[in-house]
Amino acid sequence: MIFGIRAVIEAIEAGKEIDKVLVKRELSGELYMELQQLLHDREIPMQRVPVERIDRVTRKNHQGVIAFTSAVAYQKLEHIIPLLYEQGKSPLILLLDGVTDVRNFGAIARTCEVAGVDAIVIPARGSVTVNADAVKTSAGALHTIPVCREQSLKEAIIFLKNSGVKVVAATEKAAAFYTESDLAVPVAIVMGAEDTGVATEHLRVSDELVKIPQFGTIQSLNVSVAAGVLIYEVVRQRGISLK
Repeated sequence: MIFGIRAVIEAIEAGKEIDKVLVKRELSGELYMELQQLLHDREIPMQRVPVERIDRVTRKNHQGVIAFTSAVAYQKLEHIIPLLYEQGKSPLILLLDGVTDVRNFGAIARTCEVAGVDAIVIPARGSVTVNADAVKTSAGALHTIPVCREQSLKEAIIFLKNSGVKVVAATEKAAAFYTESDLAVPVAIVMGAEDTGVATEHLRVSDELVKIPQFGTIQSLNVSVAAGVLIYEVVRQRGISLK
């Protein structure tokens, strides 16, 4: 973590990877306006919170501002996809919509790394981030697999479609089972949080909706388990090798 307005500004300008910034609600002034503009320009999430919340994090002289640094350097989806095609690969991307549990995220990342997923995409807001707990749960996979933090998941989906990647969203609302979908092509899988699922606006722009068969009384699988099921269906359909 980084404390203080000037320290946070300097860290951002130096290229430090920042997950999010907490700012005291009552904060104002010229230096704050400089910080706010910088956060906007660099597309770094900012939350205005009661000072008590910041005090719970640290009692140091935070000046009403705390920045949480990322454990990894985020990458851009728009840079990764062309590179994969140039390398002769058939892209396999996983998008996480509203997943907030770091242990699930870490478990998903571990599966992705083992199965050869090319990148994980998370939204900048309302999502888990790459922190120390996530890295630990991933058994270090988050230091290996590229993670893209995008401002708009909807725009990321549209970009993938325009780039020749088939976007398949997992939802219990689907009519077809995941085994009925052609996943041997360049594909991106969208997984939602266990309580809310994939957002309606993201379902609408996806190419296909698929579901996993359920025979019990529990409403849904753990998201990390469900992600593993779909990822390894891609592996199966592609004949083991993803390269």
